[in-house]
Formats: sequence, structure tokens, C-alpha cells
Amino acid sequence: MKNLNDLLLLGDPRLYEKSETVLSSELPLVKGWAADLHNVMMQIREKYHFGRAIAAPQLGIMKRLIYMHIDKPMVFINPELDELSESMFELWDDCMCFPNLLVRVQRHQSIRIKYLDENWQAREWRLEGDLSELLQHEYDHLEGILCTQRAIDEKSFKWRMG
Repeated sequence: MKNLNDLLLLGDPRLYEKSETVLSSELPLVKGWAADLHNVMMQIREKYHFGRAIAAPQLGIMKRLIYMHIDKPMVFINPELDELSESMFELWDDCMCFPNLLVRVQRHQSIRIKYLDENWQAREWRLEGDLSELLQHEYDHLEGILCTQRAIDEKSFKWRMG
């Protein structure tokens, strides 16, 4: 079982790599990957008091997989984003890979995510606001993009207080 020590930190070259598609033959592995993602996310919540979702590459699992747990656990296999709104909003983004740093970014107000669930069933979900931002952040991890690369300008960084 992976734990907080397995989390890749800012500067690790793997965080900048594009992840590989999860193959149908790998579906039996997804449950274990999701358990590892859940475990590390709960440790982050306990230590840093944030964390609603985590992408597999953050643990060095270079697969297109996102795990989210807000009201219930959700697994997004091979997600694709589309119908990105023209309207944008700004926020201070955080990331488990650099938990004490906040980055000012712009995100789309709304998106649609298409994905396979843990039963390999095709799903889609339209998201707005903070959930839209959350899935854009996690999707970026699958593409090898960190929010530091999306900073609005060179002054868009600050330390988390408290």
C-alpha cells in the first residue's frame, strides 16, 4: 500500500510526463491503484487539511486515472475534457505535490468530462465552478502539466498560512 512518502514532489521529472492510457486488460489493477490514491489523499487531508482528488501520476503510476472522494469515492479512467466554457475564473490553486505553495491560475468555469468508471462503463459529467476547476487540475497531471506552469504571472505564488 502506497503512503505519503510515495507522493512525487515538485521537481520530480515524472510529474512532467504525459500518462499512458489504461488498457481494458489493466482493469483488475485499477482497484489497487484507487486504494493507493485514497490512502495517500487521506494522509494529505490529515496532515495538510486539504485534498478532494488525486491523479495516479502523483504517485508515480503513469496511467490516465483520477480518484476523487468528496461525498463518495469516484474513479475516472481515461478521462477526456471537452465543452470547456469560454468564461474563466481565477483562484489560488493548491497541489499535494507542493502542499505549502498556492498558485494563482485561471480555469474554465464549466467543462464536460467523459470517462470510464471502475466497471469500464462510459460516463460523462458536466461540472461547474470548484468541481470544474478540480477536475481540470487533476486532468493536467495526466498531461504532465502542473499548476505552477499555469500561473497567471510571476507574482502568482504564495505560501499557505496555517
